[in-house]
Order: sequence, then structure tokens, then C-alpha cells
Amino acid sequence: MSAALLDRFPEVDPRDPAAILAAARAAIDGRIVFTTSFGLEDQVITHLIAEAGLTIDIATIDTGRLFAETYEVWARTEERYGLRIRSVHPDAEDLSALLATQGVNGFYDSVAARKSCCDTRKVVPLGHLLAGAVAWVTGLRADQSGSRAEVSPWSRDETRGLLKVSPLAAWSRAEAVAFADGHDVPRNTLHAQGFLSIGCAPCTRAVAPGEPERAGRWWWEEEAGGECGLHVTADGRLVRAAARPEIPA
Repeated sequence: MSAALLDRFPEVDPRDPAAILAAARAAIDGRIVFTTSFGLEDQVITHLIAEAGLTIDIATIDTGRLFAETYEVWARTEERYGLRIRSVHPDAEDLSALLATQGVNGFYDSVAARKSCCDTRKVVPLGHLLAGAVAWVTGLRADQSGSRAEVSPWSRDETRGLLKVSPLAAWSRAEAVAFADGHDVPRNTLHAQGFLSIGCAPCTRAVAPGEPERAGRWWWEEEAGGECGLHVTADGRLVRAAARPEIPA
């Protein structure tokens, strides 16, 4: 795409997620995929996409180990917005090989084992979801954790060759909660029980008052609240902001 087109993106208010999504859809030719895990931020984005009627695919990764409450809000979301959310799942042979190697709960044994499980259940299926896409919409917020502090609405995912759009990057959790309250956005009931960031059931716990938002993720590891691999580069770094992201044609 031309430099003139790239110049359009910084003009969008970074605190206006609806405008960010609309600008992305207007400027980008080709398929845009939003991947949801049905957490607070993702539910806000689903609402914005559905209410605006944007042609952005909404999809999810069903790891096979999600909370029952996640499936419940999945169903309520489809009913609320009159849509079907596409799902992908771990490859059966890959999953069988993983379990044969580390056992059903072997991810607790080491960081390497946990990352292997995340790779099989999340990262590889994500590749299937994003195949043929030009841009990827995510629910990342800059204040979710220290490792995400530099997240911006526009970045370049070099690993996948995609524009990465994070429309809530500049929002706080309180702002997302207020929006959901004001727009009847379906929410996972686990949020009210202290589960601020929700992933797979065996890898997520509620957080105590004062703990970081993502402290409940992979809580048994020395550095709790890390990343599963969806948003990191091959060398383990979180994908950072790009001042002028190169948008693939």
C-alpha cells in the first residue's frame, strides 16, 4: 500500500476503538480476522464490530480446556448479536502426540512443557485462522501487564506478515467495564469472581486484590502472567508498536 494510505492511520483517535476498526476496514483490501477469547476486551470489540456491521471475521480458538463459563458466554454472544463465531481446534494427531509425551497435565512440570502445550492448543490453530488474512484484530491493552506497555493500535506482526490492530490499546480496564455496562455487552461470569484474564481452565486462577491483571495466568511459574506465544516473535519478544506500520497489499 502507498505511503499516503499509511498516513491515514495516525490521524485516527487512538482512544476511539470504533473509529480504529472502521478505518482499518476502509483502508485495507482483503480479509481481516478478529480472534476472541470472550474476555472483557474481546467482548467490547465484538460489540463494536457487530453494531457497525463491519466485514471483519470473528473467530476463536477452542483449546479443548476452556472453562464451562467461557462456552456459556460464547453462546450468549452469538444469541445477542445474531452471528456465528468460527472456531478452530488443535490438530488431533498433534494433541495425541503432546499428551503421549507430557501427560494430560504435564504443562505444570516446566515452562518449556507449558509453552509446548500452548503451541499445540493455541499457536498452531491460530495460524489456521489467520491463513489468507491481511490484518489481525486483537484485544490487547497497554496497561494489562508490563510486557504489554508499548502496545499501540497499529503494529506489524513480522512473524505472520500481518497488520495487527489493537483498538483498545489505549483504554484502561475500567473504561472497558464502563462501556460493557452501558451497552449490554455479554460478559464471562468468572470476571465477577476475580478472574480478570481468562484462558484455559487449568492455567487460570482468580487474582487477589492489588495483584496485576494477568497474575492469574500460568500462576505456578516464577514469572506469572506471561504470554502463551500468540503475541510474541520467534525469539520470545512481545510484538511492539510500529510508528508507521507497513500494511501488506
